[in-house]
Amino acid sequence: MQFVFNLILSASVIATTAWLSRSVPVLAGFIVALPITTMLVLPLSHADTGSTENTVLLARSIFIAIPVSMTFFVPFLLSNRLGLGFWQCYGAGCGLLVIGFFVHQAITNAFFQTGA
Repeated sequence: MQFVFNLILSASVIATTAWLSRSVPVLAGFIVALPITTMLVLPLSHADTGSTENTVLLARSIFIAIPVSMTFFVPFLLSNRLGLGFWQCYGAGCGLLVIGFFVHQAITNAFFQTGA
């Protein structure tokens, strides 16, 4: 039952923001950039696992992932200079996220799972 609640809540936030992006894309972008998913996932994860240690590790992982995930937007920022279309930017951004995942994994393994 908790999974269904999580699914409905998450889908509602995403759907509402996508709907808002049609008429007010700047506001929708700001909302998407907020840590809404983090604010939803942390208490839901803690309620599900009951583990403070697991939830804190999740929050630390998110802290590292935020700047790493920004690499997705680099091709969009450089699109005019490089003459890239939307799908080229999107594909390159996804490729950078794959690289970013391994950077994220190395950082979290080195600093957070060793008790530091």
